[in-house]
Amino acid sequence: MDAAKQRVVLVHDWLTGMRGGEKCLEPLCRRWPDARLLTLLHKRGSVSPTIEGVRVRPSFLNALPRVERYYRYLLPLMPFAAGWRVSDADLVVSLSHAVAKSARPPKGVPHVCYCFTPMRYAWHMKDAYFRKTDFVGKLKARAVDALLGRIREWDRRSSDRVTHFVAISNTVRDRIRDCYGRAATVIYPPVDTDFYTPGAEAREDFYLVVSALAPYKRFDLAIDACTKLGKKLVVIGSGQHAARLKATAGPNVSFLGWQPDEVIRDHLRRAKALLFPGEEDFGIVPLEAQACGCPVIGYARGGLNETVRPLGTANEPTGVFFEEQTTDAACEAVERFERAADRFDPRAARRQAVLFRKDRFEAELFGYLDGVLGGATTVERKAA
Repeated sequence: MDAAKQRVVLVHDWLTGMRGGEKCLEPLCRRWPDARLLTLLHKRGSVSPTIEGVRVRPSFLNALPRVERYYRYLLPLMPFAAGWRVSDADLVVSLSHAVAKSARPPKGVPHVCYCFTPMRYAWHMKDAYFRKTDFVGKLKARAVDALLGRIREWDRRSSDRVTHFVAISNTVRDRIRDCYGRAATVIYPPVDTDFYTPGAEAREDFYLVVSALAPYKRFDLAIDACTKLGKKLVVIGSGQHAARLKATAGPNVSFLGWQPDEVIRDHLRRAKALLFPGEEDFGIVPLEAQACGCPVIGYARGGLNETVRPLGTANEPTGVFFEEQTTDAACEAVERFERAADRFDPRAARRQAVLFRKDRFEAELFGYLDGVLGGATTVERKAA
């Protein structure tokens, strides 16, 4: 069937900015500009014109005043707001790390979920989001545990509405198997290697962090390590953890807040290395760094294992790993990187990033979706 004639419904958790998930959504909106796009909430102007141009249909949560500032606290309401019953569709494609996969397709209509991860708040990272710090905190934690237990049950049940799972990494494929008992195909997200390119600038004497500043990303380790070693660190990003990070940072750490892509690219072209101490589902920023010829120092778990070639195990290393999320381990990794600085070839980093380029993503994903529509891609209900 001609793509222009396909009735496609897209589903995305929320539209509040152009992060990695929205960069995966954008090619789908470009291919199906007449698609309906269901979402919990939509902050107008926060995403690209390509996404803004489709028929966006937010939930009732969008009517709450300034909801984009506190929507993460509405987790208990999200399953109710996400009760989308889809009609008049040939294909439903959800892009989900929270509730988007709960959309109900018409009988016999395939529902492909491009899964960033099973809901991390309720599964593998709940302790990072809801830490138990004191007696009152522990009492609250019991209520949180009960709530999250019910959300996990809902999340598991809603996975049955998906006919085909696609995971963004082998790490997420394994989580889908563990959480939902379902098999998944892996298609890596796109990296804009046309925009993120090496520059003519010389590398300067500073390390770099680029990310939303959420607790689970563990940027406290990057700040503490650079403070302990007396290394200059530039932090680009904002989030609920920013104030706490600033309170512990030394005078060698600069916080720039969130910056446009051009500023991020400029820093990736000049930094000694990107610091990436969290466990990510995939991690596009480390690949954007490598596309600019910038090495990566990071925690040896999650998607980073699939995108960075670590020193000691690769002929052309593009980064250094540490095995424990501690300040001492991060410090040791920085020192190991500096001792082996001449081993890191920017051209090798660039070659690694190009493996994940945008046209590869689009060819793989659209080929998969065409197979689903044509009946060539079978439903895999259970993991092997």
